[in-house]
Amino acid sequence: MRWTIVGFSALGLTIAYLDRAALSVAMPYMSDEFHISDAMQGVMLSAFFWTYALFQIPSGWLLDRFGPRVVYPIAVGWWSIWTALTALARGVGSVMVFRLGLGIGEAPVQPANVKVVSRWFPRKERAFASSLFDMGQQIGTTLSIPVVTGLAFIGGWRLAFVVIGLAGLLWIVGWLAVYREPEEHPRVSAAELAHIHSDREDEPTTAATTSGPTEVPWRNLVSDNQVWALTIGYVFRSLSGAFFLTWYPSYLLDDRGFSEADFGMVGWIPSLIAIGSTVLGGVVSDRLLAAGHSPNLARKIPIVTGLGISACIGFAPFIDSNLNLMILLTVSSAAHSFAGAAVLSLPAEVASSSDHVGAVAGFQNFGSQVGNLISPIAIGIFLTTSGGSYVGPLVGSAACCLVSAAIYLFWVRIKPVVTAPETVQEPAA
Repeated sequence: MRWTIVGFSALGLTIAYLDRAALSVAMPYMSDEFHISDAMQGVMLSAFFWTYALFQIPSGWLLDRFGPRVVYPIAVGWWSIWTALTALARGVGSVMVFRLGLGIGEAPVQPANVKVVSRWFPRKERAFASSLFDMGQQIGTTLSIPVVTGLAFIGGWRLAFVVIGLAGLLWIVGWLAVYREPEEHPRVSAAELAHIHSDREDEPTTAATTSGPTEVPWRNLVSDNQVWALTIGYVFRSLSGAFFLTWYPSYLLDDRGFSEADFGMVGWIPSLIAIGSTVLGGVVSDRLLAAGHSPNLARKIPIVTGLGISACIGFAPFIDSNLNLMILLTVSSAAHSFAGAAVLSLPAEVASSSDHVGAVAGFQNFGSQVGNLISPIAIGIFLTTSGGSYVGPLVGSAACCLVSAAIYLFWVRIKPVVTAPETVQEPAA
């Protein structure tokens, strides 16, 4: 049952990234209609991240208090409505309002998925499970290019936002039908439940499931050195990766001379390859842990290796061939995603209790959105002041990859595994 649950988490994240990436794909069409400058495009692309970042920590608190079964579908319903409303935009101001609303709704999605994995999977499977739900961001980003481009061709860019907004409402029905906590799920066997709790140090039944909502120790979290390590490490990781979510279509269309047809044919390749890379990173991390390597090593090897290789994006402005450029961007995107599953497994590795994983994940994802917020604005300002040159943004992305790798390597500390016997308790007669 745990694999079905994480499949629904992946689908939720797919819809979230399809919704959030739609603006970057639609931006060239909207720019022509609304006559938007580069600097203002950067502000518009970042608007989503303002509220998305602001609501990360409250979202983690809500998830620890009320659980993913309640919070997740409410969030999806909220963001689906704001996505569809984007079709009513009449200028920059209205687009900004709708994106701010979208950001509020999508804030719980990653903390919810991290919380789900921490509740439903033993430690030895968490990186792989995280890679499965994290595929959703690559699938959603990949689909956004042909889906939004195709719908814009058929009925204009407004139609695209209506159609993808409806997808989330369908997901809610499936989630409410399928999701329960593992201890309460009628389709979870005693053997699977014992497996889920086989290598975690906390008791199989936690306060969150037996005694109702638990309070999150906010003072402890804010003063925790490792919470700050995860948060700042993700700031720099997102500063490097936000380019693909925001300015990537404009870079290929405006700077590299891709036609809309060319972009529709090849623009999705980096995010498509990144899907497999995301899973591979999770498999490698869990295999290293299963082979007897320390959790510190098993989680950090994919993170540091992936971010180090992803820094190759800094060479992009100096490549003349668009074929070689696409190869380079694909390698950079895939390597960035290779680190993702291990990064997303870290809140469960450093949280003092499984009841507080959502809060720690909220802090970590807050750092992610700070980077996502800063990056598109900085790129837009740089393009305006430098005459449209992408050298600074791309070299800066490479530098942020290396800084993030150093933070995860030297600052983050992961607690050791404590194993409990994997026994099956026979039901009482």
